[in-house]
Amino acid sequence: MITFSTTLLKFDKQGEKTGWTYIEISPVRAQKLNPGVKVGYRVKGKLDQFTFEKTALLPMGEGGFILPVNAKIRKSIGKRQGDTLAVTMELDQRQIQPSADFMKCLKEDPEAMKFFKTLPGSHQRYFSKWIDDAKTMHTKTKRIVMALTAFSKKQGYAEMMRENRRL
Repeated sequence: MITFSTTLLKFDKQGEKTGWTYIEISPVRAQKLNPGVKVGYRVKGKLDQFTFEKTALLPMGEGGFILPVNAKIRKSIGKRQGDTLAVTMELDQRQIQPSADFMKCLKEDPEAMKFFKTLPGSHQRYFSKWIDDAKTMHTKTKRIVMALTAFSKKQGYAEMMRENRRL
């Protein structure tokens, strides 16, 4: 487990991460958290008093990582870019269960399932978590349709999101 204070940062222009709010996890802290690992992995802990789990740290090169801080978390902690927050985190080794609704739809579309299975496990879990994080059934259904449409075009998450921003 690691504990530290840090500042909320925001990407100006950074490809698909443009506009994201995040915190940095230095290479030294990342080594204490998960020694020798340079690819993304999941953590759990607290940002101030907000408890999180199954949240991905994303590699940023040179051994450093970022933890995206979405609007829900920022609203809960009452903080925004430039504010300082207390961080406590540790490795979260629990397996994410795939979205039952998403898996049911994939089983009905063999070509989409075939493409889904070609994606790395971390990408499969990302799609599933994104779908399950929908707040309403309408949004969940919309996300499943977006994913199935993307799979028919052999698109991953980033390509799907870029295409849907243009619509």
